[in-house]
Amino acid sequence: MVKISINGKPIEVNEGTTIFRAAEQAGVPLPHLCYHAAFVPEGSCRICLIEIEGLPKLELACATVVREGMKIATESASVREARRSVLEFLLAEHPLDCPICDKAGECKLQNYYQDYGLTESVFREAKKKREKKVNIGEKLILDRERCILCTRCVRFLAEVTKTHELGVFERGLRSEISTYNGEFVQNGYSGNLVDLCPVGAITDVEFRFKTRPWFLVKGESICPLCSRGCNIYVDYHPGFPRVPGSAKVYRIRPRKNEAVNGHWLCDSGRYGFVDREFRNRCEKLVWKKGEKEIPLSWDKILMLLAEKIMSLHFMKKTDRIGLVLNTGLTNEELFLIKKIFRDDLNVGKIFFVDPQAGAGDGFLLQAERSPNARGAREVGFDIRSVRPAELAGIKILMIFGQFLTNVHSLADLKLALDRIETKVLVTSRSGGLESLVDFVLPAAVVAEKAGSLTNADGRIQKFRPAVVPCGDIRPEWNILVELAKELKLNSGYYGRFSEAEAVFKELSRERPFFGTPT
Repeated sequence: MVKISINGKPIEVNEGTTIFRAAEQAGVPLPHLCYHAAFVPEGSCRICLIEIEGLPKLELACATVVREGMKIATESASVREARRSVLEFLLAEHPLDCPICDKAGECKLQNYYQDYGLTESVFREAKKKREKKVNIGEKLILDRERCILCTRCVRFLAEVTKTHELGVFERGLRSEISTYNGEFVQNGYSGNLVDLCPVGAITDVEFRFKTRPWFLVKGESICPLCSRGCNIYVDYHPGFPRVPGSAKVYRIRPRKNEAVNGHWLCDSGRYGFVDREFRNRCEKLVWKKGEKEIPLSWDKILMLLAEKIMSLHFMKKTDRIGLVLNTGLTNEELFLIKKIFRDDLNVGKIFFVDPQAGAGDGFLLQAERSPNARGAREVGFDIRSVRPAELAGIKILMIFGQFLTNVHSLADLKLALDRIETKVLVTSRSGGLESLVDFVLPAAVVAEKAGSLTNADGRIQKFRPAVVPCGDIRPEWNILVELAKELKLNSGYYGRFSEAEAVFKELSRERPFFGTPT
């Protein structure tokens, strides 16, 4: 260990630690533009300068390694003056785009100017005009006037994706970021360039001019689009009190977790999350009788379902009950299904239909496109698919999700389902199956509920609701608990589950594998 002091505060850090990392450990934030924890320090922006007692000039915090006895000052007069000069240089030709820039409110230049600048410009020369809208990828636009040449984007493509689509071309004042031979940035992680850019030079076509960051609420969740379980932020507008249903998710960003996804998120998760989770939502309870749709409350619809299930239970015909599940359900929901239907009701016809497998990329994106297959196996399920013919003889069928339509045509499913007396669909979105069933129960997506998922590596990750659901939407764990209470098979047991955490505690008690969530 090395003993140093930062602003008079003594600390100990590991040998080989940079001053920047040491300051982070001491809780002393340092301004930075080119530095990123995932890359080798470059030291090109010069704004993390600090003063070391005994040295004649200021040093770069990101590239200087600590030595025994160092006395470091991060906010001395000379340091602040140097940072002010660096900012003046960076802003000399920077455009006054703040009112229209997508990065406004999150821009490091704005923040640092507030901290160290607030000075009048002495730049009298005409600013150099550069291209304002350069398409560098399918969803990426580069504004060269805003670019400060921090080279984060270049280093990401060189060190992380290793695809090298961007580089710094020309020299001096003519230096600029560009693609090689005009080719697009085409890799499965291009959206990370938007997150990396500290000043809004690279913007996302999907988010461009849609809203302002300060209108958005940031919620934490888990990406459910593959078995990696990347940690994410869900940025959404909460809507307006007088306009029901006006809440909207605008973007998905990676949330740092070194053990799962590091700093990054694949484009499939970034751009597919909103499409799969929040488009074509089912928000209302539906009970169909012939051509009519009868509005019902949750209490009434669960009571009707419980009566139908219990009638088969009393006649010892629970073999006429079937379930079609998917491994997008949380550990808690799968556990409740196992307890209610397999343990209490002795239902044997439990099938799984998941999203079809895709191609993994050897980095984050997994071939398995469902987030909790490992969890389903650890709960105790044998994951087997279903053919329409296997539904013969069933009187009550509960289907979770719309994935049946991915593997069977609606015509084949209609032939099979028409023979079933009671069909219940628990789903978060419409997709065709709702036209073939008697009851539609609107369910929450991962970002709207609490629970846990187990990724392909066996890592159990808990999450809380990031977005408030609207309409009649409920999480599946709550639907199952309320149904269990109506069934009156073990009311005392299920009555304890007022929140998902209580279900998880019982799950971890019965299944030791779940005893160490992360």
